[in-house]
Order: sequence, then C-alpha cells, then structure tokens
Amino acid sequence: MRIRTAGVVALFALALAASGCGGDSDEPAANESPKAAGGKLVIWADDKRTAALKPFADEFGKENGVTVEVQAVSKDLQTNFVTASQQGRGPDVVVGAHDWIGNLVQNGAIDPVQLPAEQKSGFNETAVKAVTFNGQLYGVPYATENVALIRNTELAPDAPKTIEDLVAAGKKLKADKKASEILCLQSGQNGDSYHIYPLYTSGGGYLFGTSANGDYDPKDLGVGKPESIAAFQKIAKLGEKGDGALKRSITPENAISTFTSKKCAYLVSGPWAVADAKKANISYDISPVPGFAGGKEAQPFVGVQAFYVASKGKNKALAQEFVTNYVTKPELAVALYKAEPRPPALTAAFDQVKGEDQDLAKFSEAGKNGHVLPAIPAMAAIWDPFGKAEAAIIGGADPATTITAAGKTIQGQIK
Repeated sequence: MRIRTAGVVALFALALAASGCGGDSDEPAANESPKAAGGKLVIWADDKRTAALKPFADEFGKENGVTVEVQAVSKDLQTNFVTASQQGRGPDVVVGAHDWIGNLVQNGAIDPVQLPAEQKSGFNETAVKAVTFNGQLYGVPYATENVALIRNTELAPDAPKTIEDLVAAGKKLKADKKASEILCLQSGQNGDSYHIYPLYTSGGGYLFGTSANGDYDPKDLGVGKPESIAAFQKIAKLGEKGDGALKRSITPENAISTFTSKKCAYLVSGPWAVADAKKANISYDISPVPGFAGGKEAQPFVGVQAFYVASKGKNKALAQEFVTNYVTKPELAVALYKAEPRPPALTAAFDQVKGEDQDLAKFSEAGKNGHVLPAIPAMAAIWDPFGKAEAAIIGGADPATTITAAGKTIQGQIK
C-alpha cells in the first residue's frame, strides 16, 4: 500500500526556488533537506484524533527531516480552518468529515489529492466516492460511519423488523415499567436531519436527486415535494401527538445517556455510542434501523472521515507526501480506529480489526445500502430548515405545510 510519490525534498526545493529563496542569499541550498530549509508540517485535527496521530507524525518527521506539529482544534474545526486559510495562517493538513468538501472547495481551501490508482484501490469504494467531488479526489479517507439501531438485549432480545414492531415493543416495556422511553432518536428543539434520515427515506423522501453520472443534483430538491410530505406524515405518527416514540426531549446531549441508563431499550446512533454502552455494562446488539411496514428500506447517511491538503498551506509538498504515504498505512488507520472505533476505510485495516470487533461488521451491514452524505455546497442549506421542520412535526405541527415551507426556504438559500 505504500507507494512513494515524487520526492518531497525535491518538490520542497522547487517551492523554495519559486518563492525566491536560494540563489546568492543566506538561505540553505536547494538540495538541502526540508528541515535545513526550515520545513514544518502543521496538522489540525480534533482532540481524539490528535493523540492517535502524533506518533505517526513524529515518524514522518524523522524520516523526512522535518518538524511536524499536530494541533488540536476542539470546536468548529471546519469554520476555523476556512477562516485561518483565508487569513494565511491555516495548517498544511486538516482532518474532518467528507461533507465539508463542497464548502472547502468553494472557498478555495483544499487541493485535490494525488493518490495513485493502486493506493486508491485499497480503500472502500463508498469512501472513495464520498471524497470525490467534481470528478476529483479531494481527500484520503480513513474511516466510515453510519447510524444503526443499538438495542439493549436484556430489554429487547430480538431485532425489530419494522419501526411499528419497535414501537409496539417499546410501549410494552413502558407499560411494564421497564423503560420510560420508547426510542432514543435525538431531535431536540432544532431537530436532527442526520438521525431522522433513515425514517425519512423509508417513508419515500429524498433530499436531492442525482444526475446521469450519479452525482447529487442541487437543482432537484426533494424537500417540500409530495414524497417528503408523505414521509413526514408517517414520521408525525411516531411523534408527541402520536405514538410518542419521537420526542423533542430526546436531544443530542441526552440520547446516549438515556439509553445507557436503561431508560430506553432502543438507540439510533453510530459507532461513537458504543464506548458509552460498554462503559455502562449494557448488553447490546446492533442491527439496521428498521423502516416503516410496507415502506422502502431505511437508508442511513454514510459519512467518511478524511485527510485534506490545505491549498494555502505553507508546505503543500510535505502535505501531499503525508496524506498519500502515511494516511494509507494500515497501522495509522488502526491507531485512529482505536482512538474512536469507526470502521476503517482502508480495506487492509478493516480486515485487521474486524476479528476483534464484531460491531464493525454490524455497522457496515447497517450502512451497506446507505446514501453517501451529500458534500455539495447546497447541502449546507438543508440542515437548519429541515431539522427545525422535523422538530416542529414531531411536536405536532402539520407535516404538509411545515415541510413545504422548509422546502421553499431551502430552495431560496440554494439560489
């Protein structure tokens, strides 16, 4: 899997020459190492990934004779990166979700990644598709993620086949005073488009249509169309004025803790919830999110975490070298998996850890027919109006008028 790209030292020297360094000046000669020329690679990641990355960053630095800094950005990483990039003080490499790509490309913040075909073939196809934008590869993926149904097997031994089956079982648990909630699917007052999406697709709704080449088409907005109305009419029946399975009191802050405290038997969440379930000694199992009886398959979003090369970074040659030859190492992918267990996008790494973690295969199975989370810039217009419409409908608002209004708001923002 490790194929060296063009010599990083040579490229660095060319970059120095292009910027006017070298010649008769006191700067190091062009054939000296990047370290001698003051070479430094700066990587931005969140807190959990920073610790996992540091040993590999140190190794890269020693092999290439450069200084590598891995800096943790705990909040608003994407926004801070774009702002810092525009001000010329951003990193060389940034780690984040694939659905950032449209915004980052639109802001001129990242460059395409030069990943040879042989290396590309070693990754999950869906992951490669997710980081491909306008026909170009913009990131090196390292993990995939999607939601599934996590259930407390002491309270719910069997996986429900439909959401109606789940509601019936949840209601019985409440009647028997074994649980206080039917389902933990986070919404809050602003909704949560990501977590409701499997039920939305099962009800027949869609966000964007696709063009002939399979790319999402921002001109074909599904929100507000009859399909989305029909989907939310079904979702409304699960809401606070219906079965009570979906509630605004279940929030991003308390959904997992409500499950781990055994107040509900069913949780719709992703691999990030597993550590809390294990810590609470919950006996659990994982299965696909069930859809509506007689409806379409419930299809979750499939997200990808990736490494990006900053277009305004000071050492782009070093950055390309790092993401193409170090992010593609199974050892690094496994280390990132151990820092936060999500299925590795690199096939060799996935095969290495799947034997010791049965949850990986179950999450992958739950997401095998999922939809790649749209990375087009128009997706930014979806989250807030769609989520607020979802929360309102869960609270009892009319599905048709509410989602139609949301569709008009979204359409206006896209234009």
